[in-house]
Amino acid sequence: MTVFTTTRALALAGLIAAPTLTYAQTVEDRTQDRVAFPAHRIIGNIHYVGTGTLNSFLVTTPEGHILINVNFEETVPLLRQSIEKLGFTLTDVKIILGSHAHGDHMQADAVVKELTGGAQVMAMEQDVPALKAMKAPSGKPHPIDRVLKDGEQVRLGGATLTAHLTPGHTRGCTTWETTVQEGGRSYNVVIACGGLQEDARLVNNKNYPEIADHFLQSIQKYKTMKPDVFLASHSWFFDLAGKYKRLGTGATNPYIDPAGFRAWVDNMEKNWNTLVAEQKKNPPSN
Repeated sequence: MTVFTTTRALALAGLIAAPTLTYAQTVEDRTQDRVAFPAHRIIGNIHYVGTGTLNSFLVTTPEGHILINVNFEETVPLLRQSIEKLGFTLTDVKIILGSHAHGDHMQADAVVKELTGGAQVMAMEQDVPALKAMKAPSGKPHPIDRVLKDGEQVRLGGATLTAHLTPGHTRGCTTWETTVQEGGRSYNVVIACGGLQEDARLVNNKNYPEIADHFLQSIQKYKTMKPDVFLASHSWFFDLAGKYKRLGTGATNPYIDPAGFRAWVDNMEKNWNTLVAEQKKNPPSN
């Protein structure tokens, strides 16, 4: 039995549950990872096609589309339904990108590549080893058609996305930046990779010795960015549900939120300082 047939009940349950997700999302809630969320256009040619808390974005162009984050193999039916609900098809996806090498964001790359008919899977070079080691339920090897370096650009049909290396959450954690047009204006869009977990081990981390330095480098890089629109790999970073609820109710698109991005970066820096100080005072031993 394939991953798609075994998850039809899950997909249906998710679609039924989706309307309940119109409250603010400002704290981590992993119960919504496999629950559908209403597909919708965010701004310009950027659309939301993810679940309640695993964020997938479709960047549409006349020459095909770019998909950022495919998520779990078991949630592929929800991804496909979201794309089709917006009037698009998976076979029009030409490029698959990801935020970082964790299964909840990139496990289904091989399955989705097949469904698209051969979209190119691209990943930051520092995440390649982790992606190749990733175990998917289907057993399919992880495809990587183009290895990206920090600052490289991905182009398709007039859309340009810049890959920024923002390590810490993983070594190849990738923040995507692009520009969209809306109402005769240009807006800078940042899709942040991953935040600093409250229980992150920054001192004596044997699996990732350079993690503290990497997070600090990323915080400094985020400080240089000035997005109009702040998106991210998880909903609680930017309150997806709250903004979706307000979409179309006022003169300003709620996703235009430069202050929200600054607050997110400031909070990450504050947490980094707190964690480093606490863990240096009482170093973790295992």
